[in-house]
Amino acid sequence: MNSSDFSSKEKIYIGLDVSQKTIKVFAVCGSQSCQKAETIANSRQSIVDFLRAGFPEPFRTCVVMETGTHSSWMSHLVMAMGYEAIVAHARDLHLIYASERKSDAIDAERLARLAQHDRKLLHPVTPMDEERQRDFAVMKARDTLVRMRTTIANTVRGMLRSFGEDDGELTVRNMKDAARAMAPEMLDIMKPLLDQMRAIDEGIREYDRKIERLCRKHKATEYLRQVKGVGPAIALAFVLVIGDPRRFPSGSKACSYLGLVPRQDQSGESDRQLGITKCGNSLMRRLLIQGAQYIMGPRGEDCDLRRFGMRIAGRGGKTARKKAKVAIFDC
Repeated sequence: MNSSDFSSKEKIYIGLDVSQKTIKVFAVCGSQSCQKAETIANSRQSIVDFLRAGFPEPFRTCVVMETGTHSSWMSHLVMAMGYEAIVAHARDLHLIYASERKSDAIDAERLARLAQHDRKLLHPVTPMDEERQRDFAVMKARDTLVRMRTTIANTVRGMLRSFGEDDGELTVRNMKDAARAMAPEMLDIMKPLLDQMRAIDEGIREYDRKIERLCRKHKATEYLRQVKGVGPAIALAFVLVIGDPRRFPSGSKACSYLGLVPRQDQSGESDRQLGITKCGNSLMRRLLIQGAQYIMGPRGEDCDLRRFGMRIAGRGGKTARKKAKVAIFDC
């Protein structure tokens, strides 16, 4: 497969369907296309060799791929070589992931054809640069430890309840010291879990120190932390995920990017009320909801955001309170 296969001088669109070890490649140019998808190895060198040997004119070549584990470094590599790169939002590509005829080769072809027809259909996203990606890796590593700690805490509570023990006073923070009050036979079972919690707590504290240092590096976090209930983790994650805020024409577009807007299902007279889309970065959304829970919780300080959320929650019911937590950072 190379550019000489196409007699047309129109732009060439190359679709990449990426798996862990291989990449399926399909190219289209106007009304022409390659005979079948080719397979190359999933490595930096194989991508460089494929593009340089087959498509030596970067100005008329566009490479298209879906969001995924490899999309960030792969798109940066392609752009560094002078080619245009489009990273399509995989969750919005129903034509691909919901198709009844699905294969790597077909997916690569559809990516190329969609990009040629109308790239808006791909819902393109802008990947983080390598520096932001590296800083955000600290946030993801800390989040992994936090979820591990929560899993251990829930396991300990469940085991204690199964033996009729009272766990009403146990919290994630004091659970690692609960060994003093346990019967010897229960302590023999729980001690390895509680020891792991102590190690995890130390790991979380180490990541918290790293996050504080990164906040000093990213000065925009200082403005966000002026909001009561927004700590260093939320501020740093927001700055890293949003990147350049000027790429969003309005606050509502940024909320949509984070998945904090309602899904739509409107047809004729019917307009169903649905939950939020939950698209975008799940860690960022989870941190924002945690911040909203703190603002509306018993320790939250009085502020405009808290009063705004309480007015919505005052409508009654669990649904109203859930809506309030989303609305706090969607206002």
